[in-house]
Amino acid sequence: MNFLIVGLGNIGVEYANTRHNIGFKVLDAYAKASNTSFISGRYGSTAEVSLRGHKLTLLKPSTYMNLSGKAVNYWMQNLKIKQENILIVLDDLALPFGQLRMRKKGSNGGHNGLKNIDECLGNNEYCRLRVGISDNFAKGHQVDYVLGKWTSEEEKELPFIEDNAIAAIKAFVSLGPDRAMNIANTKPKKEE
Repeated sequence: MNFLIVGLGNIGVEYANTRHNIGFKVLDAYAKASNTSFISGRYGSTAEVSLRGHKLTLLKPSTYMNLSGKAVNYWMQNLKIKQENILIVLDDLALPFGQLRMRKKGSNGGHNGLKNIDECLGNNEYCRLRVGISDNFAKGHQVDYVLGKWTSEEEKELPFIEDNAIAAIKAFVSLGPDRAMNIANTKPKKEE
């Protein structure tokens, strides 16, 4: 079976290490762990990973966050991937830093990337894996925070968060969304 795993983010050096790009960061870590690399293509860069007989196409859209749907729709059609086999990985201000939440569908929660995907697909019936970036910013500074760089404390935690997100992606593919949600939505214990 084929799956499309989409990490949301913005292209360009100025966005490279920002909170809004956690989707890119997770997919970069997954590609690296799988000894594969991204190839630039239409509306984004893709990498291929195999998992238990399934083919996963990892996609980092090059359309910028607000037009992510264009890339998702194009690659979904191009690779003939069913909508239930799509997983979107994105940042979430409403979740504590590092916490994961997987859902089979739902509102965009004010996230511009999801808003555009909803518009392009005509519905919100697709899986998403939200990665908490917390909401540690002063009133009126949301954009600066989201597009801001990680703190050195956060940087130390990122590999652990990336590993958890990759485990959730693998569970989505090999176990299905219901069992994957149980895994992803349980707060992992950090090994001492």
